[in-house]
Amino acid sequence: MTQEPAKTHDFRSDILFAFALAAAAYVGWLVRGTLIILYVSALFAVVLTPVVQGTGRVHIRGKQPFQGPVAILVLAVILLGALTGFAFLTFPPVIHDLQAFGTSTPTQVPDLIEKLKSIPYVNRLNLNTSVVYSQLKDLAAQAATQVIVSVSELAGKIANIITCFVLTLYFMLEGDQAYHWCLHFVPPSRRQRLDAALQRAAVGMGKWLLGQASLMALLGLTSTTVFLLLDVRYAYALGVITGLLNIVPVLGVVISVVLALLVAALDSWGRALGVAIFFAVYVQIENSYLVPRVMKSRVGLPSLAVFIALLLGFDLAGIPGCVVAVPTAVLVAVLLNEYLVWKDETGTA
Repeated sequence: MTQEPAKTHDFRSDILFAFALAAAAYVGWLVRGTLIILYVSALFAVVLTPVVQGTGRVHIRGKQPFQGPVAILVLAVILLGALTGFAFLTFPPVIHDLQAFGTSTPTQVPDLIEKLKSIPYVNRLNLNTSVVYSQLKDLAAQAATQVIVSVSELAGKIANIITCFVLTLYFMLEGDQAYHWCLHFVPPSRRQRLDAALQRAAVGMGKWLLGQASLMALLGLTSTTVFLLLDVRYAYALGVITGLLNIVPVLGVVISVVLALLVAALDSWGRALGVAIFFAVYVQIENSYLVPRVMKSRVGLPSLAVFIALLLGFDLAGIPGCVVAVPTAVLVAVLLNEYLVWKDETGTA
């Protein structure tokens, strides 16, 4: 009885696979900007899908008129209407104040210098009105030049935002078909397990959206109320911007504080101090009470994991990376818990 010779391992297939993997990684690095836009759009589609489904369950006279594409269209119209209303409420007073500032600058500079001279130790600087006014004009010219140079970059950012918005709509419309198509690349024996894990991750992302939206609404309402009580100009616009920027953890609050302080300081230092006190108190309440109860109970991630996710997201994709850092961490945590974490007989990790 002859023994069959042992099969030899073909290293050529391994070499070809490694080469193909390296080539794919290189191409992915070249188009990383487009891949980031696709990933952010798909993630937002997953997060917003429960909102669309909730809109579809609305009953009007016993009927459900907002089903499928109609619900997505309603959501898009509401979003565009809110942005348009915000622009109409914000830009006219800002443009008016800028025009008034430009016409009154020659008379305000001497008054400003006189106020500065009344501050202790500043009166020893021997400020000259003509010199200060000339320097201000030079700074304004440099700022205008910088704005002109950055117009192309701003146009590119706006184009990316519009592309992300359109792709999100497409993913919400056809994402289910694309999802099941991608699942067919997984062997049938493992497909059901992966599908269940991804469905749990989608539920976690939806909970993150609900928790984050509640924090954004709370900060927007409280900040608008404080700005109105302090009589800060552009109170409604600043409140909306503060609430929206809260979607970017840590960095969004910093930008909101700086912007609100600058606007409040245009009128008086007392208002700026009031804004600073409000944000100092709110940040402490949010970090010590709201976030642990609202976010951790919904997302189930420890604070260290959220912080690491934010660092990695900002390093990889800047502000968009920070926006999707937490839901991405939820997805990674679910997959790690499903495939890498060993569980005991009771089913606990």
